[in-house]
Amino acid sequence: MSDGTDSSRSGRLTTCAAWAVLLLGLWLWGRELTDVRPGSSGATTGDVFAAGRFGAAELPPAARPLGDALPQRIDIPELGVQAPVVGRGLDRQGAVDPPPFDQPGVVGWYAAGVKPGAAGAAVMVGHVDTETRPAVFYKISTMQPGETVRVVRDDGRVADFTVDDVQVLPRDHFDAHKAYGPRLPGRAELRLITCGGTFDRVSRSYTANVVVSAYLTGTGP
Repeated sequence: MSDGTDSSRSGRLTTCAAWAVLLLGLWLWGRELTDVRPGSSGATTGDVFAAGRFGAAELPPAARPLGDALPQRIDIPELGVQAPVVGRGLDRQGAVDPPPFDQPGVVGWYAAGVKPGAAGAAVMVGHVDTETRPAVFYKISTMQPGETVRVVRDDGRVADFTVDDVQVLPRDHFDAHKAYGPRLPGRAELRLITCGGTFDRVSRSYTANVVVSAYLTGTGP
């Protein structure tokens, strides 16, 4: 998030950096998100929260994927996040169209892709900040393996996902395999994506994207 005199002018531009990166991955993989071969799951450097903090977490086994159902809300207990989810398509540039800037607490789900809880990698995007304040995904770079993401679905079930890693992927060498490809075939997975890295005052954008990866480990009430 930018600060000082830049904040009032750069909020929208900095937030838009995430969607420019999403364009690359979706352009390459499109509706074949679930067919990408698993990539490396190690964290990359570039974010003080994500670098060098993994390795010891004992993670639960994956649960059997659920049937298709639309996401309605996402809860991240460790971050105090409880946000509505709206389906989004692609904008005129071919990037995922994020929620409107006047709705910083809303999460966008790529509705042409996998439904959360079904087999494959479902993609959700959220703003990191606005012109005046932090947004819904401002703290997701602080998440750690073993933490929980819950998705309330319109079939009355709650899909419980367990975080298995958090990566910071530089925009200059963006790896679509790591961002969008499922880690294990047949597993129900979830990606949470926002801006990350450092703020570049020249380009008025962030240098990377934060990608939180999680997988289905159960259902709850």
